[in-house]
Formats: sequence, structure tokens, C-alpha cells
Amino acid sequence: VQLQASGGGLVQAGDSLRLSCAASGRGFSSNAVAWFRQVAKQGREFVAAINWNGGDTDYAESVKGRFTVSRDNAESTSYLQMNNLKPEDTAIYYCASGKYRWTTTAQQGYAYWGQGTLVTVSS
Repeated sequence: VQLQASGGGLVQAGDSLRLSCAASGRGFSSNAVAWFRQVAKQGREFVAAINWNGGDTDYAESVKGRFTVSRDNAESTSYLQMNNLKPEDTAIYYCASGKYRWTTTAQQGYAYWGQGTLVTVSS
């Protein structure tokens, strides 16, 4: 499975963005998808995840109520809708998939990673 994340950009605090993660290859619809983010010189942190059929989601406390993860298995795509963005949301966002049907917040739970898309939120 190859993943391509897109949709990042420069926005102001309070704005919205929708990130997309397009998958190619077999197996996307059978596995959970997650979004992580990384700030320079810091580790990658879990943001959100959705299980294989979209019936279960998980979010980091810092984004609950503002971000929504979804997926369209027919299009082999996952989305991360980000509302009310804050400067502390500035990071490179990565999508990941593979290994399990159910969500996990651990990076080790995902075998395939996209290249990342940069989100910059100005105050």
C-alpha cells in the first residue's frame, strides 16, 4: 500500500483545513488508518485514527471536538477535517495504515506511511 497525504497549507488561527490520504494498492479497506503529526525536533504524536469500516474512531485529547477523521473505502481515501485550528496545530501531518483492522495510537501499529503534508497555523 502506498499513501499520499495532501491538503496542507498556511492558514490563520480559527480557520479550517481538510487533509486527504489517498491509497494505492491492495488492503487499504481492510485496515485502520491513522493520522500523526510531527513538530521539528520532536517525536511524532498520534492525532486520530479510524478503524477499517469507519465504525470506530479515536482522537488525541488535544484535537477532540475540533478534528474529525473519516474514510471512503470505495475511493481508498481517508480524510482529516480540522476545524478551529490553533497555532499549536502547526506540524507535518502523516497518514498511516496497515497491520490491523482496529485503531491503535502506537506508531508501531501501522506499516505504511505517507510522505507528510505541512500545516502551518498563524496567530
